[in-house]
Amino acid sequence: MTMRLPAALGALADRVIADAADRRMVVLLDGGSGSGKSRLADELAAALAERGVTGLQLVRMDDVYPGWRGLADAAAQVPALITGTDPGYWRWDWQEHHRTTRVVLDPAAPLLVEGCGALTRDSAPLATTRLWLTMGPEDRKTRALGRDGELFAPHWDDWADQERAHWRANRPARLADIRARWC
Repeated sequence: MTMRLPAALGALADRVIADAADRRMVVLLDGGSGSGKSRLADELAAALAERGVTGLQLVRMDDVYPGWRGLADAAAQVPALITGTDPGYWRWDWQEHHRTTRVVLDPAAPLLVEGCGALTRDSAPLATTRLWLTMGPEDRKTRALGRDGELFAPHWDDWADQERAHWRANRPARLADIRARWC
C-alpha cells in the first residue's frame, strides 16, 4: 500500500492502531536521509495521541547511531529495543563524538522507531506496522544538507554508502507494509 502525505496522515494513524489491535504497538519507520522520517514520526505521534494512544515512546535512530560509521551497529540494536529484557539505548553526542546518557524504554508502552536502519530482516517480524518513506535521491540530499549542512556535508557520501548497504542487506522497502511519500 502506498500513501501520499500529508493527506493520508489520518488514515495512516488509523491503520497503525488497527495493525496493533490488542498487541503492543510497535511502528518501524525507515527511509533514506532527508526523506522526512522525523517529520512523519512527529506528525504520526500527534495523530495517534489525538486518537487516544498514550505513552508512545519515540526513538530516533539519530540518537542511537554511534557516530558517522554507525548505521549498521544501530540497526542491529533495534530488535533489543523492542523485545529486550532491559530495553534502551545510549544517546550519542554528535558534537563530542561519544555516548552520553542511557535512555530506558518501557517494554509495555507503544513504540515508534524512526530512522534509516529501523526496518531490517530481524526487526520487521517484531513490529505491528512497518513503514518505508520514499523520496528521490537528489531531493533527499537537498533536504538533508539544507537541514544539517555543515555537520552532514562532509559525511554525505559515506553515509549514503551505509544506507545503500543497509538497503541491499535488508530490503526495507520490501519489508514495509506501507510505503509513503510527501507530496
